[in-house]
Amino acid sequence: MFRKGSTLVVLIAVVSLIAAVSAFGGKSSTDATTVAVTAGKPTEFRFTLSKRTVAKGITTFKVTNKGAIKHDFKIAGKKTVALATGKTATLRVTFTKAGRYAYLCTLPGHAVAGMKGTLTVK
Repeated sequence: MFRKGSTLVVLIAVVSLIAAVSAFGGKSSTDATTVAVTAGKPTEFRFTLSKRTVAKGITTFKVTNKGAIKHDFKIAGKKTVALATGKTATLRVTFTKAGRYAYLCTLPGHAVAGMKGTLTVK
């Protein structure tokens, strides 16, 4: 068994290792990317994204409907509720692979009218 002194040394080593990983390249929960998504501007059937390229990991989409009718936002199998004019929703997506991810409004006819695009994940 370990003696008290040995246990203390092991505990200090573990804490030091955790601190080093956090300081030098370890990902933390604060590394998440936020993308502001505006639906219905500049025209009713368009999205405007603050970023079109994000890093792998957690991305939070803050979706605001500035259009005159309801819109939603879908990407990577997740989507918001249909948002009324002036409403906002948050969508959190974890991208584990680099690539191109299609996004769109799933309300009938909206994607065909132009509410779609591609987000690049690197």
